[in-house]
Amino acid sequence: MILVILAALSGAIAVAAGAFGAHGASGSAAEWLKTGAQYQLVHVVAALVAVRMEARGPAWLFLIGAAIFALTLYAMALGAPRWFGAITPIGGALLIGGWLWLAWSAARP
Repeated sequence: MILVILAALSGAIAVAAGAFGAHGASGSAAEWLKTGAQYQLVHVVAALVAVRMEARGPAWLFLIGAAIFALTLYAMALGAPRWFGAITPIGGALLIGGWLWLAWSAARP
């Protein structure tokens, strides 16, 4: 149940960030907010599907990876130093790992 709660909260954050990117920010900040929101929302859905498949490991990777990926972009959009962008690929690597783990879980007998 904790995964579903975290996914729901993550979805809410993503919608808020995307809305701010579309209506309250401009330039690079708007793009970072929109990109973070898109990746975060996609991986909320992926996490919920993984939970439904009883693949909790991939679900955790999706949520943690999306949080790192998106939150570093959100932080830069809100004025954090640009070096935060060096952290973003860690989240991306976790997302890729989640997809590979989910594929492996689905392929197991």
